[in-house]
Amino acid sequence: MNVIYKDTNSDEWYFANNSYILSETDDKGIITYANDIFCEIAGYTLKELMGEPHNILRHPEMPKIAFKGLWDDVQKKGFWTGIVKNLRKDGAYYWVHATVLRRINLKGNVSYLSIRTTPLRADVEACTTLYKELKDKE
Repeated sequence: MNVIYKDTNSDEWYFANNSYILSETDDKGIITYANDIFCEIAGYTLKELMGEPHNILRHPEMPKIAFKGLWDDVQKKGFWTGIVKNLRKDGAYYWVHATVLRRINLKGNVSYLSIRTTPLRADVEACTTLYKELKDKE
């Protein structure tokens, strides 16, 4: 099986269970690092992603409150984990189980590391329903 592949009956893309999508941003959310699978699943080249805001991947069906919760947790606890629906360059999408970590180097500079794995389908189904309800309330 390929590391990434498209569902033949929808616009959803998948990636292998043993794969890790990695990216890092600066304190403003600008992409400073992306691994190969991140580029491949998102449908962008590394050159296209570097220097762009990470929210280039924000799917329009994701409710704003989900990202508010993400940033509130990262600021308070230093990390966040949850299920996210991301937008590909071609308009298709993919789901991830994401963990975002705040990093502070010895000079005090802040960056954010995002580690994504394949989510459980039950979590995707639950979040699909929840996110629709939350989005309808916006």
